[in-house]
Amino acid sequence: MKILVTGFDPFGGESINPAEEAVKMLKDEINGAKIIKLTIPTVREKSLQAIEKAINEHNPDIVLSIGQAGGRFDITPERVAVNIDDFRIADNEGNQPTDELVRKDGEIAYITSLPVKAMVEHMKSNGIPATLSYSAGTFVCNHVMYGVLYMIDKKYPNIKGGFIHIPFTTSQVLDKRNMPYMSLEEITRGLELAIEACTLYKEDISVVGGEIC
Repeated sequence: MKILVTGFDPFGGESINPAEEAVKMLKDEINGAKIIKLTIPTVREKSLQAIEKAINEHNPDIVLSIGQAGGRFDITPERVAVNIDDFRIADNEGNQPTDELVRKDGEIAYITSLPVKAMVEHMKSNGIPATLSYSAGTFVCNHVMYGVLYMIDKKYPNIKGGFIHIPFTTSQVLDKRNMPYMSLEEITRGLELAIEACTLYKEDISVVGGEIC
């Protein structure tokens, strides 16, 4: 099994992106799966172009993208990506679409086929705070998750794809009072556990993981 794991470069004025740093720190092999690591630009279309190039080069079984979600307390695998680009801030090349479709011929939304509930439970049972998320936002993170699932729907049916959001890491909150954070080592460990769950579960587990609102 080969798993392509991507992490964004820094954006929004931050000097680092824990997604990029944690991906670099991942083991090269997890439970027998070869881990292919890729930094992608926080840029609307270039991010997906980089991922598709890597798909064609490596032919992975899974594409798992990692993104920073400052303000979240734990590691949050995403279940749903929506067909909307509505950027609150500009990306790293100044793109700031408002109310635009990610793909005009795509579905309203795509649901990941990765075992996201199993990923959450596997992290939690090993001491890493984790929660299932039903909103990947409307910035480049959602754009990438939706775009990858769109590619899978249209061109790469044998691949599974998904997305995980992670909190700020420690050094990023020195000037952000009362902001949640997690050490880079814990983030990396959590991601390795989530990836391990992808190798252990072909189908997701059935446990309560929904939200009231």
